[in-house]
Amino acid sequence: MHILWHSFTPWASLAGGLLIGLAATLMIVLLGRIAGVSGIVGALLRRATWGTPVAWLWRAAFVLGLVAAPLLWRLFAPLPPMQLAARPLLLVAAGLLVGFGTRLGSGCTSGHGVCGLASLSPRSLAATLTFMATGAATVFVLRHL
Repeated sequence: MHILWHSFTPWASLAGGLLIGLAATLMIVLLGRIAGVSGIVGALLRRATWGTPVAWLWRAAFVLGLVAAPLLWRLFAPLPPMQLAARPLLLVAAGLLVGFGTRLGSGCTSGHGVCGLASLSPRSLAATLTFMATGAATVFVLRHL
């Protein structure tokens, strides 16, 4: 195995992890909600689940924050170059499979992996192990077979 040491960024990774943990903590403490991106976006896209205007507002603010974060980052440092090594059709298929998997698993890696594991949920542990094993198997198949 070859390690690209110039790409090793432990301090930026630690800061990112701390910010994700802080955001997840604030969501649960202030709103009583899990910071699961697929659930938040899915509820935002389904008008019937909006409930009160406040319910729509916090979801919209959350998604806006996801979009605004890289734009804010650009004020302080350049964004890393985007590299797409896959064909567009493969990317669409991958996106559809991820969407199907989040519906099948009742959540995504942020909901299960960050919030669910922090609350010691056995279901989230099973889901996260499944996500990670499937991802590792997919990389192995695509790169080595």
